[in-house]
Amino acid sequence: MTDLDAVVAMGADLSARGITPGSTGNISVRTDDAVWITPTGAVLGALDPADVAGVDAHGRHVAGRAPSKELGLHQALYAAYPACRAVVHVHALHTVAVACLADLPDRDPLPRLTPYYDMKVPDLAVVGYHRPGSPELVAAVAAAARESRFLLLHNHGSIVAAPTLREAADAVEEIEQTAALALLLEGRRVRTICAAEEESR
Repeated sequence: MTDLDAVVAMGADLSARGITPGSTGNISVRTDDAVWITPTGAVLGALDPADVAGVDAHGRHVAGRAPSKELGLHQALYAAYPACRAVVHVHALHTVAVACLADLPDRDPLPRLTPYYDMKVPDLAVVGYHRPGSPELVAAVAAAARESRFLLLHNHGSIVAAPTLREAADAVEEIEQTAALALLLEGRRVRTICAAEEESR
C-alpha cells in the first residue's frame, strides 16, 4: 500500500466510525521529500489517491488537489517532531464538546479513565481558540507543540502527530472515547487510572 492509499484508507476508516463527520478533519503523511495531505473541503470517507495534495519541503503545491487550509498545523507539528511521519486532525463530536467547555486547564483536560488512553495519550495540551486556517492558530499550535504532540484545540477538535498513521489515528480515537466517557460520567465520582492502581497495590 502506498502512502496515498494509506491516507485514503484511513480517511474511510475514520469516517465510517463517525470520528470525522462530513467534510471536516484532515490527514497527512510525511515522506522524505514531501507532505501528502487531504485536500481542502474533502470528505474523508470519499477520497481518491489522486485527490491527495503533495507539498514539497518549501511549501509548494506539487501534486493533487489544493491542500487543506490547515496544512500549517501539520507543518508545525512535523517541524517540532522530526521522527513523526503522520498527523491526524479530527472534529469528533465529544472531543469538540469538551473543547467548548470554559475554564479548561492548559494540560490534561481529560481524566485518565482507561489504561488505553493513558498509554496512547501521555500528555494532552490545550490550544486557545483561533480561526481555522489562520496564521494565529498555526503559531499557537507551534508553541504548544514544544510541549506535546497531542493537542486539543479550543472549540475545534484534536490534532496528533505520531511516528505512524495508525498511531496518530488511534490517539485521536482515544481522545474521543475518553471525552465521551468524561461527559457521560460528569457529576459522578470516578476512579481514575492512578487511583485504581493505588487501590490494587
